[in-house]
Amino acid sequence: MALILNIETATTNCSVSLSKDGETLVLKEDNSAGYSHAETLHVYINDVFEEAKILAKDIDAVAVSKGPGSYTGLRIGVSSAKGLSYALNKPLISVSTLESLAHQVSVNEGVIIPMLDARRMEVYSAIFSHSHKQIRDIKAEILTVDSYADLLKENRVYFIGNGVAKTQQLINHPNAVFIDGKLPSANDMSSLSELKYKKSDIEDVAYFEPYYLKDFVAIKKKA
Repeated sequence: MALILNIETATTNCSVSLSKDGETLVLKEDNSAGYSHAETLHVYINDVFEEAKILAKDIDAVAVSKGPGSYTGLRIGVSSAKGLSYALNKPLISVSTLESLAHQVSVNEGVIIPMLDARRMEVYSAIFSHSHKQIRDIKAEILTVDSYADLLKENRVYFIGNGVAKTQQLINHPNAVFIDGKLPSANDMSSLSELKYKKSDIEDVAYFEPYYLKDFVAIKKKA
């Protein structure tokens, strides 16, 4: 029975939800192409509180999408979540970005591969069963025409996330289902953060850091 503020900033989608007992009450997000997190995140947080007619002190916990994803996006989301958690003296909960993305797929068979675009032909991915049980760890992998070949032989495979476009260029198999145009959302964090709250699965606010998976690499602008 918890009222939780959920923050998702791992991709271009700046997303905030307020959930009660695992159900989303209010959702504000902007999934346009540009990164607007620095300008809009706190506006959305205030909007969510106003629409729900509550004060920040009324929440029971703050949940944040921990990655992997955009270095800058994750820094903004996690910094904001830690600041709120500390200022309000509320528990901090972290939710796997790829796990919440996998929950956008509702199927009765096969496996789900949420994937986020990394550099060049690389993606951040994990593998989940159709019941959303993680069956392969998160990793950064370079895609080839042989990627997931063994899985595709035996299963319907549902690919979802902004890494789908590059995957679809390489993989042509009747068991591959590509769900394009989907990004992680705070809406899908609601049930996951509730479960963690019930188990008191919380983070140390002082030491928690985003799950970047890879070191940040700055790309120089062309002259």
